[in-house]
Amino acid sequence: MHSPFPLYAPDQLRELEARGIAACGGDGFVLMARAGLAAWQQLLKHWPHARRLVVACGPGNNGGDGYVLARHALASGLDARVLRLDAHAPRTPLAMQAHDAFVGAGGQVECFDGDLGGADVLVDAVFGIGLSRAPDAHANALIEAINRHPAPVFSLDVPSGIDARSGDAPGVAVIAARTLQFIARHRGLRTGIALDHAGDLALAPLDLPEIVFEGIQPAALALRADALPGFFSLRPRDSHKGTNGHVLCIGGDHGSGGAILLAADAALRSGTGLLSVATRASHVPALLARRPEAMAHAVDDVAQLAPLLARAGVIALGPGLGQGEWGRQLLEAVLASEAPRVVDADALNLFASSGRRLRAQDVATPHPGEAARLLGIPTSEVQRDRFAAARALQERLGCVVVLKGAGSIIASANAPSTVICAGNPGMAVGGMGDVLTGVIAALLAQGMTSADAASAGALLHAAAGDAAAREDGERGLLPSDLMPWLRRLANPMRR
Repeated sequence: MHSPFPLYAPDQLRELEARGIAACGGDGFVLMARAGLAAWQQLLKHWPHARRLVVACGPGNNGGDGYVLARHALASGLDARVLRLDAHAPRTPLAMQAHDAFVGAGGQVECFDGDLGGADVLVDAVFGIGLSRAPDAHANALIEAINRHPAPVFSLDVPSGIDARSGDAPGVAVIAARTLQFIARHRGLRTGIALDHAGDLALAPLDLPEIVFEGIQPAALALRADALPGFFSLRPRDSHKGTNGHVLCIGGDHGSGGAILLAADAALRSGTGLLSVATRASHVPALLARRPEAMAHAVDDVAQLAPLLARAGVIALGPGLGQGEWGRQLLEAVLASEAPRVVDADALNLFASSGRRLRAQDVATPHPGEAARLLGIPTSEVQRDRFAAARALQERLGCVVVLKGAGSIIASANAPSTVICAGNPGMAVGGMGDVLTGVIAALLAQGMTSADAASAGALLHAAAGDAAAREDGERGLLPSDLMPWLRRLANPMRR
């Protein structure tokens, strides 16, 4: 599987399932049998020495998949115990059929009494894609028992308690070692808190024909590091600095010179031909000592910015800008400029109170806190549905938006959102966002569209963070550690 690849929301998945049943001659149990068999084969592949299974089955079709898996385990001579909640007996016709087939094969179904017992693997088949609320008290107790148990957890389709649409956990949710998705990949498992619950993801397409997917637009697209070569072609042999763009980085108020330096360094390492920096005079010596390739300009008065704006091809505004009068004046000057802009950090905080919009060619890169201020909602609400928040930001600002965080989301007008399937917790450190600002600005300057620059820039940034973390670990990772990797990964076709 190579990216980009499609992601689907629950309503689309239900439509795909209905089409899949039609493709199976209208017999839904054929599809359930395929799902249960695929899950059993995955379990054998990843836990070949397991001899004791506990399969927790819910009342719906997800539980039916669990009954089918348990029947295969039983037929193979394994100790396969099925647990259900007393108030959650099979309710759908397919789940009842799967339950009866398991019992008919000699299996026994027990009611959960608070103790899961011994197991080499726990199978989570409690809730599927339909859950969008917190589990009730009985299910809550079962999920907590699963999470306390030392055995690895294998979730079918979705870790129970996770909303497959948004990736949120409205209440307690299963923490799985692996999750096997059925038919198509779920949008909600690629961002936010779901990333801490789903574990390693796999897909069982259930042998459905391609025609099942015709006419169903994905809810989002996913990008992994393997997509980078599609964004970066070889440069023409007669390239020169003027053909590779001119980025102007603006920011670095008193005490924040490092932020604008990181953005400038990232822009150069990502390939811009020319790089200017407008910052406080006190930061110029350090900037030139660190990066002599930058054209550093002391700007203590907004009037000094005008000639720099006139020469810039792309403007990166925000790193270390501050929210004082100096930053406000520079923001107003930039908003009057015609050049494409990447707007981040303090520039977004200043922008939040203005109610103004950016242009379609611009890119905004808020983290969840900045997104909350722009939308006038709590940060927790942003995180509850990052897809909806990214879309609302795009509509509020009128430009391409990169909602940063675990599973960064890019939203642009009239296109599915894009999710970045790269990055790691070590990147949760001050200055990483400044690096991203410089990367996206450099790609814009080299001729990418705003949407491509945002997607490729976020992916390049995340992949560089992963590469740097592989060297020495995540904890203690610094933004400056990404710089050599930005250059390497921006040249995937180098000779």
